[in-house]
Amino acid sequence: MIIGFIGLGAMGKPMAHNLIKANFQLNVFDVNEKAVEELVLLGAEKCSSPQEIAKKCELVITMLPNAKIVESVMLGDGGMLAGIKAGQIIVDMSSVAPHTTKKMAQFVEKKGAKYIDAPVSGGVSGATAGTLTIMVGGHQETVAKARPVLDKLGRIQHIGEVGAGDAVKIVNNLLLGANMAAVAEALVLGVKAGLKPETMYNIIKSSSGRSYALEAKMPNFILKGEFAPGFAVDLQYKDLELAVETGKNLGVPMPVTNSAQQVYEMARAKGLGREDISAIIKVWEDLLNVQVRGDVIE
Repeated sequence: MIIGFIGLGAMGKPMAHNLIKANFQLNVFDVNEKAVEELVLLGAEKCSSPQEIAKKCELVITMLPNAKIVESVMLGDGGMLAGIKAGQIIVDMSSVAPHTTKKMAQFVEKKGAKYIDAPVSGGVSGATAGTLTIMVGGHQETVAKARPVLDKLGRIQHIGEVGAGDAVKIVNNLLLGANMAAVAEALVLGVKAGLKPETMYNIIKSSSGRSYALEAKMPNFILKGEFAPGFAVDLQYKDLELAVETGKNLGVPMPVTNSAQQVYEMARAKGLGREDISAIIKVWEDLLNVQVRGDVIE
């Protein structure tokens, strides 16, 4: 099967590399020429536009930063829509709102092709290891055809029809963002109350307040004072914005999500946008002149 891959960023580049290692014939496009050349050296073929990718490939994967870019790659000048053929499969692995996915799917299906949304969880490490959780929305028959490719990128969870993958990704990342904000606020409160960070970690991780945000981010980032992502503040902010947007679209009040998003907005205002989401703790640390640092002691 001839595969196209559009979007060779921090996630897309290692994902594309894994497809090359799996011996797929891969065609790539990105506005970043350096990223393209790196993949060409590994065995990919360079294409000059999304349209050329669509013309040459049986299945095309897009892994793009936001909905605006997804729409531009699909519908803009030199976009995929001009090259899409009947029987093709388009797999968007970007994180966008469900209504954006359904809109793109309508354009693609009018061409006689099929559309799948397949956002992922697992970060750069999961993309590199090929162990991503892939949340797929699409018709079962189409998903089955795409499975041999997606299996090389991670573990597939077929959620439902087109848009369902994006919906569950939004729900998951809403919880991650809100949990991380709560963890940061709680840890600073504990330090101000005279607690040692190590004590809090060892108690909470086996108590009802435990969460992924605590267990993954406290020992590996916060206690060390090392905040290289990981999953960046800017990306978490975008995902919370998607949740708010989806809530407005569906008439769902989102007071907790709105509050959490403001924490990330404050972090971005402090210049922390490219640091790991755990860096939001520095908003409270700087405000209260404390630090949550130490060693994990069992």
